[in-house]
Amino acid sequence: MLVSLGAPVAPIAAHSLLVFLLQVGLLLLLALALGRLATRFGMPAVVGELFVGVVLGPSFLAHVAPDVQGWLFPANPEQFHLLDAIGQIGVLLLVGLTGIHMDMGLVRRRGATAAGVSIGGLIVPLGFGIGAGFLLPKTLIPDGTDTTVFALFLGVAMCVSAIPVIAKTLMDMKLLHRNIGQLTLTAGMIDDAFGWFMLSIVSAMAVNSVSTGTVLTSFAYLVAIAVFALTLGRPLVRGALRLTDKANEPGPTVATAAVLILLSAAGTHALGLEAVFGAFVCGILIGSAGRIDPSKLAPLRTVVLSGFAPIFFATAGLRMDLTALVKPEVLFAGLAILAIAIIGKFLGAYAGARLSRLSRWEALALGAGLNARGVIEVVVAMVGLRLGILSVEAYTIVVLVAIVTSLMAPPILRIAMARVEQTAEEKIRESEHQAWTRQPVGEAEPIL
Repeated sequence: MLVSLGAPVAPIAAHSLLVFLLQVGLLLLLALALGRLATRFGMPAVVGELFVGVVLGPSFLAHVAPDVQGWLFPANPEQFHLLDAIGQIGVLLLVGLTGIHMDMGLVRRRGATAAGVSIGGLIVPLGFGIGAGFLLPKTLIPDGTDTTVFALFLGVAMCVSAIPVIAKTLMDMKLLHRNIGQLTLTAGMIDDAFGWFMLSIVSAMAVNSVSTGTVLTSFAYLVAIAVFALTLGRPLVRGALRLTDKANEPGPTVATAAVLILLSAAGTHALGLEAVFGAFVCGILIGSAGRIDPSKLAPLRTVVLSGFAPIFFATAGLRMDLTALVKPEVLFAGLAILAIAIIGKFLGAYAGARLSRLSRWEALALGAGLNARGVIEVVVAMVGLRLGILSVEAYTIVVLVAIVTSLMAPPILRIAMARVEQTAEEKIRESEHQAWTRQPVGEAEPIL
């Protein structure tokens, strides 16, 4: 049926709206419950939030109550995309907040250290992943997929780090103000920038033949974004925030920060790069704007950490099907890749940190933080599944790596950081961090 030009678009159907509201309400409720349960066992809330999707998705609820799961989460792209939209807003704002809390002075002073850690955490797992891709059974590689493309894709999946999960973990554990927390995020940003760059190349190889022009174009975009941020971006962000900071209420400042983050994410996404990269860069610009009352951005932090982010982490598990691991060949391959992923990332980051003259406990903490792949690896796996690079079994293995490495990070971080003395600089940064949460220094920050 033809629709005349200018005709209004019909609103969302009543049933679709009902299902969407129930989905969001249930995901947020369980994210709150499992998040608090995780904290009871000494883990960050994000661990419980990630398991919400596993419980409600094809890994559990689809087998226990298939009719309920099918009604609540129907296999309807349009319906699922509503949840995706909410989740994407949440992760972009979360990454933007992470950028706001970045101490760029520390990054400038210790940029060489972060680069050393990042290079070690990239090269070693990338090489291990590529090697594993050539050695895996051919049954795990989809028909028609080139083994080299599969191996390169697996290497990319092994070398990425999940900035959203790392950020949430550091926030939950109150380590974001620590030097190790800042170095972890800086090295993770470098890892992810390289990871998305490599992903674009491997994806192009899967669809077409890769060319020198494709590689140079992607690299040129990264350089152009950095130049724009340092020249025009910084004064634009500073001017916009200073205008809204004149208002007595925090509303205009919160809205302006959200707009800047989302538009920056849209910009990098339009260039074929990952949207979270633009959100992170914009957050850094907001944090370095200066003369902005930190308390005016505190409401944004509360809404994101208490609402949007838990929904995003819960939604990430809805596409996981861990029941594929019951097949012995898939389980053995999964355990082998999991071991390779953990050893490669730890070994690379640890070696880079030690070569940068950090202590062994600081190196261990950096390895633990960067080892968390989380939902970023799930996103990478979904790209591989969509392009036909990964089979369902291989996709499940990559998801297994994402979950286990995210679970490993908090306890190892806690052990390592207990042996790293807090510096005077970190105590000052902690005081500034408390201003964002409207809390006096010394009071505990609420755990989500």
